[in-house]
Amino acid sequence: MSQKIVRVGDIECGSDELFLISGPCVIEDEKIMMTVAEQLREIQERVGIKIIYKSSFQKDNRSSLSYYNGPGIEKGMKILAKVKEQFGFPLLTDVHYPDQCAPVAEVVDVLQIPAYLCMQTMLVVAAAKTGRVVNVKHGQFLAPENMKHPVKKIEDSGNDQIILTERGYTFGYNDLVVDPRSFYHMARTNYPVVFDVTHAIRKYGIPSADAKGGAREYLPVLARAGVAAGVDGLFVETHTCPSEALCDAASQLDIRYLEEFLKPLLELHAVEVKYRNTLPELA
Repeated sequence: MSQKIVRVGDIECGSDELFLISGPCVIEDEKIMMTVAEQLREIQERVGIKIIYKSSFQKDNRSSLSYYNGPGIEKGMKILAKVKEQFGFPLLTDVHYPDQCAPVAEVVDVLQIPAYLCMQTMLVVAAAKTGRVVNVKHGQFLAPENMKHPVKKIEDSGNDQIILTERGYTFGYNDLVVDPRSFYHMARTNYPVVFDVTHAIRKYGIPSADAKGGAREYLPVLARAGVAAGVDGLFVETHTCPSEALCDAASQLDIRYLEEFLKPLLELHAVEVKYRNTLPELA
């Protein structure tokens, strides 16, 4: 879908090969993190999809002070470094403040700008200046064509290693809506486009620990629509027991189902790649 290849470890994001960003929403205890990593490595070997391991050391947008927001940067980076050392995955995690970028970049391969913060100039510039790949999540409040603005800030900071991720719109209400036109608009930046399907099914205004806080029944249809539209990668948060997860319990996919979830998507992606250059520009 994109024209630029962005390399993350041995993964060529933006090539004809679909890639996956996956892992628990937030860093929990080390056992869960390592168990998920081990199962992801087995899935990678069996299915043949390359994986970037994702988990957040901090979730700074929780709706209550009583909700778990992660172990913090020091402990979180130690756990992620152990995942990388033992399983060899490239790593992705969120940054929320400019002063987090440099220390996080010492460990991870991709710095992720949360959707709510995609227009925060100081944060985006600090991430760009680390030289690491920057994954900018599409703000729920922003027209997709306006993602060119954070892209330009990163480019003007001397970094052209950029990935863009779609995760749906709120329209000011609690339901997220995914508009496939956003894939087209973001691809016009020429950077790889990822579809974050698990965040797209969250129900705002309902705690994620409540089963009503997500709509997993839409995961297959949304994921297939995104792959058919030509996205370069998928973002699927996974957990060994989502109902007990400390964040996004209602939307993470049980890792037991991930392999079967991916198989039709890989077949669909192969069809999309076969025909992606057969139509002329219609605009």
